[in-house]
Amino acid sequence: MYRKFLPALLVLFSLSLIFSCTATKKEQMPPLIPMKDFFRNPTKVSFQLSPDGEHFAFLKPWHKRLNVFVQKVGDTTATRITSAEARDIAGFAWANNQRIVYVQDKNGDENYKLYGVNIDGSNFKILTPFDKVRVGIVDDLEDNPNEMIIQMNKRDPRVFDAYRININTGKMKMIAQNPGNISQWITDWKGNIRLATTTDGVNTSLLYRKDPSKPFKTILTTSFKETMQPLFFTFDNDQVIYAASNLGRDKTAIVKFDLPTAKETEIIYQNPEVDVSTLLKSKKRKVITGVVYITDKRHYHFFDEQRKQLQKELESKLPGYEVVVTSMNCNEDKAMVRTYSDKTLGSYYFYDLNAKKLKKLADVSPWLKEQYMADMKPIQFKSRDGLTIHSYLTLPKGVEPKNLPVVVNPHGGPWARDIWGFNPEVQFLANRGYAVLQINYRGSTGYGKKFWELSFKQWGKTMQNDITDGVKWLIKKGIADPKRIAIYGGSYGGYATLAGLTFTPNLYCCGVDYVGVSNLFTFMNTIPPYWKPYLDMFHEMVGDPKKDSLLLAEASPVLHADQIKAPLFIAQGAHDPRVNKAESDQMVEALRKRGVEVEYMVKENEGHGFHNEENRFDFYGAMEKFLAKHLGGRMAAKQ
Repeated sequence: MYRKFLPALLVLFSLSLIFSCTATKKEQMPPLIPMKDFFRNPTKVSFQLSPDGEHFAFLKPWHKRLNVFVQKVGDTTATRITSAEARDIAGFAWANNQRIVYVQDKNGDENYKLYGVNIDGSNFKILTPFDKVRVGIVDDLEDNPNEMIIQMNKRDPRVFDAYRININTGKMKMIAQNPGNISQWITDWKGNIRLATTTDGVNTSLLYRKDPSKPFKTILTTSFKETMQPLFFTFDNDQVIYAASNLGRDKTAIVKFDLPTAKETEIIYQNPEVDVSTLLKSKKRKVITGVVYITDKRHYHFFDEQRKQLQKELESKLPGYEVVVTSMNCNEDKAMVRTYSDKTLGSYYFYDLNAKKLKKLADVSPWLKEQYMADMKPIQFKSRDGLTIHSYLTLPKGVEPKNLPVVVNPHGGPWARDIWGFNPEVQFLANRGYAVLQINYRGSTGYGKKFWELSFKQWGKTMQNDITDGVKWLIKKGIADPKRIAIYGGSYGGYATLAGLTFTPNLYCCGVDYVGVSNLFTFMNTIPPYWKPYLDMFHEMVGDPKKDSLLLAEASPVLHADQIKAPLFIAQGAHDPRVNKAESDQMVEALRKRGVEVEYMVKENEGHGFHNEENRFDFYGAMEKFLAKHLGGRMAAKQ
């Protein structure tokens, strides 16, 4: 139940404003940027190099939908190889030097099908033409040009079996049948499935086999509260893996793990402040090169001088931006590079490591000017029970940070976190004159096991208190006008919006709930079938509808809708598989019976969040009007 990062952003016409905050000098305020500029599709995005480094592919709008284009390195023109018109291509990958595979769902149902097409647009094939089946890639089998390993819940909608599939013909063979409890299949460097993880809902086991023709053996069982996540085998492909583990510690670290003894043998890297779960590698040179971790921002720690030098070269050529190597060719002498910051979605570059030449390929959203964007500043405050809560505060430019209208924006998940970088929603709201507070409340991931566990069975309680305490911190600092504070979020953030209006009805003057949970009982009953194996875990983390019925009743906003008095705007996708439409329907019905103002937007061709560009425009345009009406911020004269 996470809120997906919204793809990006768009254009409108001349605008005027009503702004009731105290400004320093009006001419210092940025111009009112059209709403569509923030939420229109990018020019080009998701660049990936082919294995041989001779071509690159990317997503680009065609008929308002993101489609795959392929371009030869050095050429100036690209070939469109897909023709999606109903919905964006959700993601793609190089299957070999001449063929692309991609996934797409229907109306947001998240039942992704796998497709294949050659880089000249020929030999199009629906590789998994099955309805109500979700596919995922287990291993792209980089050294096998004709096959890959996928997983599907075709046989049983609750679990995923592993298949070897021909990416040209779609012919497939099941190579591992799920006995009912396997949650992940993991291959070695030769593409053999030698590891698997299982869950019974509350316990997680690691299964191992040295010989891929032999049955698995359980080598480790832990509580779901502990992490032992295999990353990849060591390069000798024998009996040791690199893993992200918090066994015996609070923060997740990168370790070496011996499979025959089921013991950690070495801590590769750990950070005292945050979890570390991303390990970088050079497959060609067969070395691990560094780790990525996030505190206030994204940081690197390198073990490898060559990779460290590459990062140094790129950052010297692209000063002032975060720089990320997003893909490399097999020879590792060509790279795709992405820049970004809190003020821009950045650009893509092609880098020739031998020639040391950097070529810009595209600006993601060139219509958004950095000088008009606001700073996203990492902050922290103390909760009422003494926890340090890490957050981000974005203040509107050109306005004295006193007595401002505020939009509190809790993230989805809830077991996720906000990070520093460009967020189109945040910049849109800041441009309208609102301060935006993003709170990594207890349960947010990345801050260790204890901080995460403190969220268990605390929906609407201490988790919500952290959000409330952040608001009160803003008021105490004099930044927030206590009479003009709104709350807006998606998914769990939508739940937090409803909970905020319900359980602290005097704190917020209005709220926007985007695909949020309103009733914890009905939410539990309508989760997708492939979440069923995790239901016992959900019961321990959120609450058991039978054993904890009083707790869930207390925390379900719709059951206390009589306490809501602030105006509310709700948006919902009709085909949402995570937060069923009934979650929004019942809240709207309960409020309208009482005469509480509630706007309701339903999109029939969407799921968990609005992905089609025109639906994003409708949603954010309506939100702009709603917030201007109740907070007094800037808005477009016309829509």
